Amino acid sequence: MNTIVIKLKKFFDKLINQNKEIQGSFNLARFFKKDLKSVSASMPEITLTNGMRIFYLRKEEVSTLSKQVQHYFRNGIEVHEGDTVFDVGANIGLFTLWTFQNCKQNVDIYAFEPIPAIFNVLKANAERFNPEKIKVFVCGLSQESKNTTFAWFPNASMLSTQYKNDLKSSQQNLKESILRNITQASWEVRWMYLLPSFLRSFLIERGLKKIFKIEEVVCQLQTLSEIIYQHNIKQIDLLKIDVEKSELDVLLGIKEQDWPKIKQIVVEIHNIEDRVEKIKNLLSVHGFKQIFTEQEPLFIGSEIFNLYALRKTKL
Repeated sequence: MNTIVIKLKKFFDKLINQNKEIQGSFNLARFFKKDLKSVSASMPEITLTNGMRIFYLRKEEVSTLSKQVQHYFRNGIEVHEGDTVFDVGANIGLFTLWTFQNCKQNVDIYAFEPIPAIFNVLKANAERFNPEKIKVFVCGLSQESKNTTFAWFPNASMLSTQYKNDLKSSQQNLKESILRNITQASWEVRWMYLLPSFLRSFLIERGLKKIFKIEEVVCQLQTLSEIIYQHNIKQIDLLKIDVEKSELDVLLGIKEQDWPKIKQIVVEIHNIEDRVEKIKNLLSVHGFKQIFTEQEPLFIGSEIFNLYALRKTKL
């Protein structure tokens, strides 16, 4: 068994050196490597495929975060010059920066990230481009204003959440999703399909244990309607929400008088307690005419859905 693991480690290292990209919500590059430390004093930079140079927190996450941006602009979701966009769960700001660039730097963006270590990178990216047009907030959005404790994942910042009690079930669900849809993943993951099932399960379990190491941090929450009032927002052309199980909380923080100001919504939903249907009903009640849900190939059969909602029917 030890010989097999050593050979697998060498094979992993070879693959990692050839291709740093990762697929879905986990990273094979971390399977046999030490954990990353917090953001260094000198913030690292990287150039994206579109030529944009950005600061980052974890290099291994940049590729996945970049790919996720494209998933938000489906089923009629659009942004245009002069729009106002809310990026709730901004992470280091790749959705924000992509939107800013594609609207020719003529768009007002309000980006929210509650985890201080991640926010520092988001803020640096905003300041590099245009802090007047890209306004960043070191807070999350929820149904009430308060301070709460988040679980921050230093080895997988995208998974950070205030729903700390569900971490074991989340890890198990993610493992099952990977095993179930492994043939839909990139080669770095898909090749494990050739292994015996017990070994495939062992390797994924080992990687997920590293990813699910957490640190607890106290973060501030506000409501979306408070932000609308404080900044005199007249219209939100796109509300993007990716907040790891807090999506319904964000929407419940919108007052009745503010719903008509929101024209489009795209949200990642964790379908806990029939949450997809609850959110679809909530949006329908508040005047959204077109609502679509879908799952990315890697998450088919899991609890993770993307929802797209438009107030007007587009021709």
